[in-house]
Amino acid sequence: MTQNIRLDIFADPVCPWCLIGKAELDRALESRPDHPFAITWQPYQLDPQMPQAGMDYVAYMKMKFTDEKGILAAMKPVMEASERLGLWINPSLIERVPNTLNAHRLLYWASLEQVQTPVMSGLMRAHWREGKNISNPDVLVAIGEAAGMDGQMIRRLLATTEDRDQISTREIHARQRGINSVPTFIVADSHVVTGAQPASLWMQVIDELTGQA
Repeated sequence: MTQNIRLDIFADPVCPWCLIGKAELDRALESRPDHPFAITWQPYQLDPQMPQAGMDYVAYMKMKFTDEKGILAAMKPVMEASERLGLWINPSLIERVPNTLNAHRLLYWASLEQVQTPVMSGLMRAHWREGKNISNPDVLVAIGEAAGMDGQMIRRLLATTEDRDQISTREIHARQRGINSVPTFIVADSHVVTGAQPASLWMQVIDELTGQA
């Protein structure tokens, strides 16, 4: 089937529920290889005020969830969902919460080469499984190269301000449209699905769109 139904996904690679939402969607797409979706990942920073150098992970989590008890309570459903989906994330390896502006710039450049999803997968894997700093140019270059992009070009672009304004403008537009959490999925620029929905829901959506329901 021709992929002709746009699926915009607003997500940040450091958002755990974006990781889980992507895994659920991936399961649905694998079970429906003739799905009609043309996927575009849209920029949305979970914390747009994050310092450029990022923040210590433990300090950031305590700021959000008060103490260790709060952190454990917040992460429990994330860990349970990730284990159920076979993601095997390892937050203990994360030392810093990065500013993800450059990660979103890389995703934008990846869109021009139609390798956005492999790059998003690489960003999420680097952060959640490998504990790598995805604001580090070396890490971003490696992720881009693994998806078939030109590493030297990525490094040159990262050293400039190229497309920073475009990413910021897109994110501001998303917030003006009422998108205030991630992941948010927009089907055909009209139907909004929020949160990490189960694969079964996406299978149902695909079946309805393809007349299989």
